[in-house]
Amino acid sequence: MARIVGYIASSLDGFIATPDENLDWLTQQPDLDLGEHDYHKFIARIQTVVMGRTTYDWLERYPGEWEYPGKRVIVVTSRPIDNPKGPLETRTDIDALITELRGLDDGDVWMLGGGRLQMAFMERGALDEIEIYVMSEIIGSGIPLFPPTGLRASPKLISAEKLHPVCARLHYRFD
Repeated sequence: MARIVGYIASSLDGFIATPDENLDWLTQQPDLDLGEHDYHKFIARIQTVVMGRTTYDWLERYPGEWEYPGKRVIVVTSRPIDNPKGPLETRTDIDALITELRGLDDGDVWMLGGGRLQMAFMERGALDEIEIYVMSEIIGSGIPLFPPTGLRASPKLISAEKLHPVCARLHYRFD
């Protein structure tokens, strides 16, 4: 059975992007070496990437090649995607998607992007673990790590570690 995991960066004040969806507070970190927790090592164990439409639209606007060659990519959306940037599938029913993902046995599933879809999975008890990389940046406002939905949960802290003077890693498991 596939594990469904999150891997996401947050500012110290709890935002994943500025109000205009900018990530410069994250991408302009000098000499950020995450060692064994590096994104490239993380993505190597991922077989399926799941994202919401907002995240896909952001990636589509991002210059460059498709970020996920060789990965199965699923976008949760109710609107068609004309001329997708890369090979992908779409789904509308989150409950059916969770059942489908739980049936996979070829590697982990990554819940990519913003907190809304991750929160929908958490509300259904379908997010197994999340790694949160807290950056020593206060950006004042923006897109929250977890949007307020009324969900109460008590994930178990697996580990907390300083990776760099500007980055701490928090790793949680949901039971």
